[in-house]
Amino acid sequence: MRKIYTGIDIGSDSIKIVVAEIKNDNFYVLASTSTKSKGIKRGLVVDADAASSALKDAVTKIEKQIGVRIDKAIVSVPSSGKKLKIVSGNIAIKDENHKINGRDINRALKDAVIGNVLDEDELVTIVPIVFNVDNRENIFDPKGEEGKELGVKAVIGVSPKKILYPYMNIFTEANIEIVDIVFGSIGDYYIGSNKDNDKALGAIINIGEETINVSIFNKKIIIKNEIIKLGSRNIDNDIIYIYGVDRQEARYLKENFAVASVRYADVNDTIDVKINDNESVTINQEDLTKVVESRISELLKLAKNQINNLTNRKISYIIVTGGITGLVGFNTVVENTLGINASVLNDNIMGIRNNKFSSAAGIIKYFDKKMDLRDKTYSMFDNDQVNTMMEFTNGNMVSLDEESTSDVDDYHN
Repeated sequence: MRKIYTGIDIGSDSIKIVVAEIKNDNFYVLASTSTKSKGIKRGLVVDADAASSALKDAVTKIEKQIGVRIDKAIVSVPSSGKKLKIVSGNIAIKDENHKINGRDINRALKDAVIGNVLDEDELVTIVPIVFNVDNRENIFDPKGEEGKELGVKAVIGVSPKKILYPYMNIFTEANIEIVDIVFGSIGDYYIGSNKDNDKALGAIINIGEETINVSIFNKKIIIKNEIIKLGSRNIDNDIIYIYGVDRQEARYLKENFAVASVRYADVNDTIDVKINDNESVTINQEDLTKVVESRISELLKLAKNQINNLTNRKISYIIVTGGITGLVGFNTVVENTLGINASVLNDNIMGIRNNKFSSAAGIIKYFDKKMDLRDKTYSMFDNDQVNTMMEFTNGNMVSLDEESTSDVDDYHN
């Protein structure tokens, strides 16, 4: 079966969609798009009709790239109001040979959830930390182990229904079936993780348009999270205030003329910008970059303070992501502000190569690992759809070997 998934991340500024295939642990992007978001403010739905309409437009654009309809997706959900809790579960093994399989793992995880989700909350994700089989402990994948009892220690993440349900209804209105919901910060981790990080304590900082999401991960498990209600839009505000340009022009200057660090700015490079019908202003790249760098440094310092508030343990790594990190010299500002163990996410996957896609792509990787642990195989597209996509994706996909299906049991949790 071809493992082909769609990941969707709706932010305040843009909707990011990635369609990708995972084959032999390799990640192949078949299509991606980023379009203007509407009806979302700081991750919350403020206009459901506008948000649903924007999502439909984004889906239509990516459908034109792959030639088939998208009706299922893994969805990145807002972290607003998110609560994390360590839970445990324990089950008896039913197999007559006492050999543990994916369904046993799923049952153990469901047992861990029982009684740990309040009526006003909805379970978003459960991430196993470690399993034990009878008296054997510290097992990370118990499939194939023999024993009479399976225990699990896990982290659950829940979100208030009043925040989550309006967000999920956007997809219902757009005729998209939600196969799984994942916090975007988990996607950020999975797209930027490596073997060293998987063994360490670290932080992920995602700088969005209106918020900064700060998450602490311990041995690839999210343990704490906080949101700062500032973002890259504050850079636009500074440019508007200093140069008197409108918001659209400020954003253009930020994304197309400024760089993140004055080290990379050209003192002789200027641009003339109209303020109104009778007035214009000449903007020097170095001067503009000083404005941008100052605000970026402030945002990173706030994130660093939040990391210190979330944990007093030594952090081994800090990864910074978000669309703004694509500015030239951003890594220099990160290192100067956060230290040498901090870096910008290097999202060099062919087909995206932009950190704004980190959540949309990462939730696909997370979902695939989740299915592997539960011993399930899943695809969002059938054989006919895959064959059609092959004609649109420039040979990124190889010929079909097995029958594809879009059915999976007990995929959630």
